[in-house]
Amino acid sequence: MSHSFRLTASEVDSHQIPMMERAPFKTPAATFGSFPAAPGYQSFIDKENREGGQRVASISSSYPGPSHSVAMMTSSISSDEDMLDITTTGTTQEQTSFDNESRSIASPAGLGEITAEDIPGIGQYDDFQTIDWQRDLARDRMHHRYITKHKEESILSAVKAAHDAWSGWVCVLSVGVAVGAVASFIDIGTTWMTDLKYGICPDAFWFDREQCCWSSNQTSFSDNCSQWLTWPQLFGASDDSAGGYILAYLFYVLWAVSFGALAAVLVRMFAPYASGGGIPEIKTILSGFIIRGFLGKWTLLIKSIGIMLAVAAGLSLGKEGPMVHIAICLGNIFSYLFPKYGRNEAKKREILSAAAAAGVSVAFGAPIGGVLFSLEEVSYYFPMKTLWRSFFCALIAAFIVRTINPYGNEHSVLFYVEYNKPWIFYELIPFTALGILGGLIGTLFIRANVWWSRYRKGSRLGQYPVLEVLAITLINGIVAYPNPYTRMSSTRLIYLLFSQCGVANTDDLCDYNRNVTDVSSAVEFSETGPGVYRALWMLVLALIFKCVITVFTIGIKVPAGLYIPSLCMGAIMGRIIGIGMEQLAYHNPHSWIFHGECSAGGEDCITPGLYAMVGAAAVLGGITRMTVALVVIMFELTGGVRYIVPLMAAVMASKWVGDAFGKDGIYDAHIVLNGYPFLDNKEEFGHTTLAADVMQPKANKPLTVLTQDTTTLEGVEMLLKETDHNGFPVVVSRESQFLVGFVLRRDLSLAVANAKRTLEGLRDDSLVLFTPNIPSPWHGSPPLKLRRILDLAPITVTDHTPMETVIDMFRKLGLRQVLVTHNGRLLGIITKKDVLRHMKQMDSEDPDAANTN
Repeated sequence: MSHSFRLTASEVDSHQIPMMERAPFKTPAATFGSFPAAPGYQSFIDKENREGGQRVASISSSYPGPSHSVAMMTSSISSDEDMLDITTTGTTQEQTSFDNESRSIASPAGLGEITAEDIPGIGQYDDFQTIDWQRDLARDRMHHRYITKHKEESILSAVKAAHDAWSGWVCVLSVGVAVGAVASFIDIGTTWMTDLKYGICPDAFWFDREQCCWSSNQTSFSDNCSQWLTWPQLFGASDDSAGGYILAYLFYVLWAVSFGALAAVLVRMFAPYASGGGIPEIKTILSGFIIRGFLGKWTLLIKSIGIMLAVAAGLSLGKEGPMVHIAICLGNIFSYLFPKYGRNEAKKREILSAAAAAGVSVAFGAPIGGVLFSLEEVSYYFPMKTLWRSFFCALIAAFIVRTINPYGNEHSVLFYVEYNKPWIFYELIPFTALGILGGLIGTLFIRANVWWSRYRKGSRLGQYPVLEVLAITLINGIVAYPNPYTRMSSTRLIYLLFSQCGVANTDDLCDYNRNVTDVSSAVEFSETGPGVYRALWMLVLALIFKCVITVFTIGIKVPAGLYIPSLCMGAIMGRIIGIGMEQLAYHNPHSWIFHGECSAGGEDCITPGLYAMVGAAAVLGGITRMTVALVVIMFELTGGVRYIVPLMAAVMASKWVGDAFGKDGIYDAHIVLNGYPFLDNKEEFGHTTLAADVMQPKANKPLTVLTQDTTTLEGVEMLLKETDHNGFPVVVSRESQFLVGFVLRRDLSLAVANAKRTLEGLRDDSLVLFTPNIPSPWHGSPPLKLRRILDLAPITVTDHTPMETVIDMFRKLGLRQVLVTHNGRLLGIITKKDVLRHMKQMDSEDPDAANTN
């Protein structure tokens, strides 16, 4: 009775899934096999109490006993035979005895039927449905036991056992190699497209600027190598002239709009799921939700091309978040080469978690940070085996990137720094201040972006995604070009802000008096430092522009990551504060704060680039609310291992400030905004409601059920036609209401369709039996026996179970639904969707929330 999730065409295009798009339970005109629940629930309880101990221990020979309570939870599968084999009287094999069927470990013959697939699709899930973790993991355990038990029977069995044992490692190896190769291709393509806005290499147009300069033996990016021509130079104009400036400005904007428009059109036409960063959807998928096509080959292709175009357009976005989505797409595709993972949604998510780690590894050159990111941020189920495989996958991906060397340096990281000065203890104060500012900026950004995204969804603007992309790209290009710090790509700006000033550095950021070794031989700097004043004003304007434009950019229908814009905003803020601290130390070297650490004409004691690095971590932490993974990513990203403590101080301050104003990071906020069925395992539930307050149905609405031996085929088809539930409880009879098991709608529908197609003599009045044996003597048309698709051990709770316990069960066991009983009799059902709705209602402090539907 799990609720299905459906998307309209417009919702698919806008990448949204409604949380409560339909009534959770639909009562048909002629409800088949139903019995009333609350408020008759109370009279039912009173009747149960009056009957006292007259409970029958065994309802019939086919009823295994009262359903399991919380303290007696078992796997949601009793045997392989119970899952797959569907037989009728007079056809195929004889039924095994009930004693054999009810064993917790399947017989070898039953297990062999898992791969036979007499009915293709049994045990699988439809689109926008929640998976049953316990069911899928139990299937894998039984499959593994069967393989292990028979591996010594023959050479073929031994090979199958070896393949089963190594398939996971081979799969993550393949994923790591593919992720590294695709990421390198994206990095090289993005650099070439970005440089195309500024000029071209006429002798080899496929070279970016650095490669073009290398070909002329000039390795510095700032050198004016003869092989590289800017667009004004290509048309015979000087870069310093007014005409050359206008020409360069025009080409910059035209290329940016062209790239942005092409990215939006590709996403709109071929892969709507390729837009955005994809992290909120990935978190939802890894929690056990099915979104067909989100991890498909078209999404992979369009996202790979689209992210190069979007970054090259100069939009305030990055390719690092989409790289995680691309990596998981590759993990999903490769998992289908190994049936153990491709046909089991719970096992597949182990591969996807490893792929997420590889995505961060290649995005930042941070394999350890990638593993921690997968553990802390995106993965819902992360056993120790998945940790090892994630580490291996991230290692392989990083090795491939290092071999291809798309960054053109020996470090395999984006922003390698070479700081060698220790930080001063008192600097923890400005570092913590950066964390506080990062938390405030992150909170403001989340609220502004969510507000704009909600406005986009509810207005006509959402109906014209391509025009929105064109408008934002045009505005971004026009405003960004005059400022050199917004004109350059975000990654180059971050690298510049992270860099330290050398003696011969002539950049405006370093054009001021500062402590240098051997002042007598240093470059003379002006006392007033007009260059640095100009640079600081440019940085302030760049910070304001980046904060504003990123709010409107994140959410448009192009691939867009949030990491680089966040790092960029934080790096600008940190560099400004770092320059201020450096000037404070320069002019007050004998202050008690700096005494012993700094002296006039002595060595550098303040490193502004370090402040930029700490500020970048602070803002990213304030927006995403990451902690451990973020610190590790930052020191892997920069190579600044000795600065872990400043990073930790800033990140913790950022998280505390952000949590004080709102508990959700940007990803969780967008999950709530889009209505994805994600049950956060970090969220606490402090209310005192019971399972009876949340279970469905409520009021006088009936609960739709199947009976174990009195349901006809016509009745089952009517039930499937008139309801949209994802599963049905099976009870002994309408009168006794004792629970027998639970059958999924998809499995039931496939079984009935297969029986009508393949079995002779089946009529509308044929009984559908969920019992192991046929009543004897038997008269009439042959029955359809469906016990093998029945889950004989559904997870159940009593009506007085606290909802806090129920929610923990959903989180830790990955449940799809639980059945609510009273003294063994079925009362109702609680689905994951009901839990999410109830938590939201209780958080709203509605006194009637527990009784609303």
